[in-house]
Amino acid sequence: MTLESTISALLARQKPGFSLDQAFYRDDDIYRLDLEEFWYRDWLFAGHDCEIAQPGSFFTVQVGDYSVIVVRGRDGVIRAFHNVCRHRGSRICLTEKGRASRLVCPYHQWTFDLDGQLLFARQMGEEFDPAPYGLKPVACEAAAGYIWISLASAPADFAPQRRRLETYFGAHNLKDAKVAFESTIIENGNWKLVWENNRECYHCAANHPDLCKTYPEAPSVTGVDGAERDPEIAAHWAACEDRGLASRFDMESDGQSRAVRVPLLRGAESYTMTGRRAVGRKLSDGFPGEEGIGALLLFHYPTTWNHVLIDHAISFRVLPISATQTQVTTKWLVHKDAVEGVDYDLEKLTEVWIHTNDEDRRIVEDNARGIASPAYQPGPYSEIHEGGVMQFVEWYCETLKRRLGPESQARIAAE
Repeated sequence: MTLESTISALLARQKPGFSLDQAFYRDDDIYRLDLEEFWYRDWLFAGHDCEIAQPGSFFTVQVGDYSVIVVRGRDGVIRAFHNVCRHRGSRICLTEKGRASRLVCPYHQWTFDLDGQLLFARQMGEEFDPAPYGLKPVACEAAAGYIWISLASAPADFAPQRRRLETYFGAHNLKDAKVAFESTIIENGNWKLVWENNRECYHCAANHPDLCKTYPEAPSVTGVDGAERDPEIAAHWAACEDRGLASRFDMESDGQSRAVRVPLLRGAESYTMTGRRAVGRKLSDGFPGEEGIGALLLFHYPTTWNHVLIDHAISFRVLPISATQTQVTTKWLVHKDAVEGVDYDLEKLTEVWIHTNDEDRRIVEDNARGIASPAYQPGPYSEIHEGGVMQFVEWYCETLKRRLGPESQARIAAE
């Protein structure tokens, strides 16, 4: 059987409401297929506008085999390029972030402008034409303070995601914020396990004592059904919408992306040990009203979830490293003029999610070790608490079936 036929067979026997077969969490060939069918095709959250606020500012991001440079040009436009010199393929930017007037390959000093064109190639002869040797572009879009890239040769329409971001995030003015702190951890588990853990709070009471001081465990908050029937959430939506803030649950038709605004526990305004604000000034000067607005949540498979509060925002970026390793980068954003030690204490700002991330890392790694056992077999999710997990697994399976196409389905039927 071919790999596609093997996967089609696994998908065909996938029971609704159950976890995936062991191979989906551990097999190297399926991991490579995940890269091709998801990570190299979909729009991926790369970072924030404010991280490259000045012309020449750049950061790099590694997606599977691809290294990508994201840079702001002298014209203010944010672009992305493959981090591969057009001479002999050396990496150009060797650091995660920086600022430069030109992009210079350290190997032979081929020099590229910020818009990707080749400006200088030393001693290549009089007949050499630099025009065809500009950096290879990567599709790039910026919306509401978020930068997205797609490695696909023909990326999907970005308009639905732009609409969602601008509608829900516009009032928070994240493009003019600043990153107060950044943390990257490696979780020894498949990227799908990281997402499954994120998509439920069934585990929260036993594992996240700090987060549970402010964040609700209610399935209507973490799942995809029932929010409109929850009177507290409905009242919160109405109050926020009276202030002009988009709040109601909004999900893409294929289930890949969604946004919603939810209340925090007991009138909390921020993810702190006390529930009080972590930052003395609001995230946006133009934000309507002074009272808290709970948390604005954004999820976009396979690469990001987000929490935006009245005083700060937290973005999470998921990137696969291998079949059994995943990188999770967390960034805390505050008002661009907020001063550490004056407007906020860095420990108070970050402690809840630093603790929560480490707890989630342990959970994912324990889960991955258990799945590695020959005794593992797919188990049932809780219909009450794990609706969000079931939705993620359904999205993954249905998307993979669709992208593998009818040919593989026909092959498995014939075999």
